[in-house]
Amino acid sequence: MKPLEGLRVLDFAQFLAGPMAALRLADLGAEVIKIERPGVGDLCRSLVISDQKVGSDSLLFHTINRNKASVAADLKNPEDLDRIKTLLSTSDVMIHNFRPGVMERIGLGWDDVSKINPGLVYGAVTGYGTTGPWIKKPGQDLLVQSLSGMAWLSGNRNDPPVPAGFAVLDITCGNHLVQGIMAALLRRERTGQGGLVEVDLMSSAIDMQFELFTAFLNGDGAMSERSAISNANASVGAPYGIYACRDGYIAIAMTPVAKLAELLDCPDLLPLADPALAFSERDEIKGVLRDFLLQDDVGHWLDRLEPADIWCSRVLDWPELIETEGFAALDAVQTVKAPDGTAIRTTRCPIRMDGQVMTSDAGGPALGADTGSYLD
Repeated sequence: MKPLEGLRVLDFAQFLAGPMAALRLADLGAEVIKIERPGVGDLCRSLVISDQKVGSDSLLFHTINRNKASVAADLKNPEDLDRIKTLLSTSDVMIHNFRPGVMERIGLGWDDVSKINPGLVYGAVTGYGTTGPWIKKPGQDLLVQSLSGMAWLSGNRNDPPVPAGFAVLDITCGNHLVQGIMAALLRRERTGQGGLVEVDLMSSAIDMQFELFTAFLNGDGAMSERSAISNANASVGAPYGIYACRDGYIAIAMTPVAKLAELLDCPDLLPLADPALAFSERDEIKGVLRDFLLQDDVGHWLDRLEPADIWCSRVLDWPELIETEGFAALDAVQTVKAPDGTAIRTTRCPIRMDGQVMTSDAGGPALGADTGSYLD
């Protein structure tokens, strides 16, 4: 039995952050019902990435909406809205990511829904919270990365701002919502009362940067400066970074420079071996390493560093990753079936419970496939 079996979740959300939270609850055993617009559905159905589709839907939709049911309902239609409110009365959790004020105008804001079902946990995702001058801005991952300062942390000092290469904030914000929902459900066990859980992409972005942002808040007011060479963290000294070798790349994390000089047999590092220089002279240290490590293969350097328990790693791409024994041991991929029978290989829930991984072969639902089951 999965830990959330018996809980019912209504997922009104679209695209990634809200559906990501509902997906994790589904992975953990909850019954998740997507509420979608008739004929259109979650707009993620038409958000095609890498030119990949399953039937008329994007592959992305099935990636993030697996193991859910779909109910088609027009929330502007009074009859449909009444039936959804009846469904809400039997639910434990509701999730949406509409802009502030939209659900209130429909009659599904927190104040309205808490009267229908006082025990409901109401989860809301926005881009920038519910007050202030930014609330009407589009809450989109790249835009929030850009506004939050995050894009100035990646890349080297002379590079332009570099965003994360995937929807890092949608995923993080969705996980923050799950944390808040689980806390509210635990409180409900004690009090019988539901609650309002609110998250936003900008707050998640600031929280993700807590280490460097705290240093900024307690510093001289200047933006953290990226290393000019092999930057990987703007606040960490050398050798922290990724370096080119003769046949690939090696990552080296926090390591005493003196120890590196000894293990690599790199005498040019010795004048820079004082730990007090690791940050102030990080680019000079990294420059020495950059030139030295190019002389041989990744495997050669790993053979020297790994037996000494130095924090280092080969840099893999996905084709290399999936061929490793380590990846195979994780059992990180599952196969689900789309409504038309298409088999889709995708990720699984990253959480183990009682030593077991939690998987399901149920893919994303066809639009409105379950309307009759829930709105009779």
